[in-house]
Amino acid sequence: MISSDIIWGIFFIFQTCIGFMGNSLLFTLYMYTCLIFPHKKKPVDMILAHLTLANALTLIFRGIPNIITSFGIRVEMGDTGCKTVLYIQRVTRSISLCTTALQSTFQAVTITPSSHKWAWLKYKIPAFIQPSLLFFWMINMAIYSVVLLRTVANRNITDDRLGYQIAYCKSSAHDGQIASIFLSTVFIRDLSFLSLMTCSSIYMVNILYRHHKAAQNVRSTIQSSRSPENKATHVILILVSCFVFFYWTNTFLTVYLVYTSKNKQQLEKFNNFFSSCYPTICSFFLIKNENRGIPGWPVCFKFTYNVQ
Repeated sequence: MISSDIIWGIFFIFQTCIGFMGNSLLFTLYMYTCLIFPHKKKPVDMILAHLTLANALTLIFRGIPNIITSFGIRVEMGDTGCKTVLYIQRVTRSISLCTTALQSTFQAVTITPSSHKWAWLKYKIPAFIQPSLLFFWMINMAIYSVVLLRTVANRNITDDRLGYQIAYCKSSAHDGQIASIFLSTVFIRDLSFLSLMTCSSIYMVNILYRHHKAAQNVRSTIQSSRSPENKATHVILILVSCFVFFYWTNTFLTVYLVYTSKNKQQLEKFNNFFSSCYPTICSFFLIKNENRGIPGWPVCFKFTYNVQ
């Protein structure tokens, strides 16, 4: 009979390979466009390039260690390896949140009607994209510096003491004050960006819904149901709903794992798999909507994508 660890290992292999290939393909497309065909570049491409890069790194640095441990392969990572892997996991996961919020805000400004009082931002916001992305990397690298200071290799996997602990890493001496400051900072950051993303998405859905209702006056019901506005509304709702659901569920599970002393190996595997679901499915939503014809790009990689 196949053990549960082997089954988890198979799941991790499929998830990591599929998600990494999808995100890497998109990242290559965005960089290829920017470097070879800059006239086809869109402002949102830089945001999506950072998003897909962060997703790909998250999948690799979360997936490979979990594949190794699921198949019972004992690898001595050492303190340095443990710190590096966990640090990259946390930073790239947060970059995914920040860039998704930035993309949502950028799209909201882009589709704002010309008569709206905020319409002038359409011409200003592209200049803030690169500084914003740089800021996201810097602030998240600074926040998770605590991982570099307080994480060590886990040399006793049967140790069930309180604190963050997985198959290859655990937190060192627990300082209640530092932990409280760290968790508060992460919570405020998460809440701020998720609120921004949600508000922007609701605003976009509202605009697209009003546009759809107005379009019904000049188009048949069948034509309206297939309109680009409806498709964009559905994509926005699905992406935002998925992100919020996966992100907060993973956050609550992580907090629970930190403060429980019960046997948590299986729950940790589920949490790792669950937290990598959004980086995996995100690439397929993006691929599904890409339709740029780029000379020299292989025919098998022609997408049907339609982003601003």
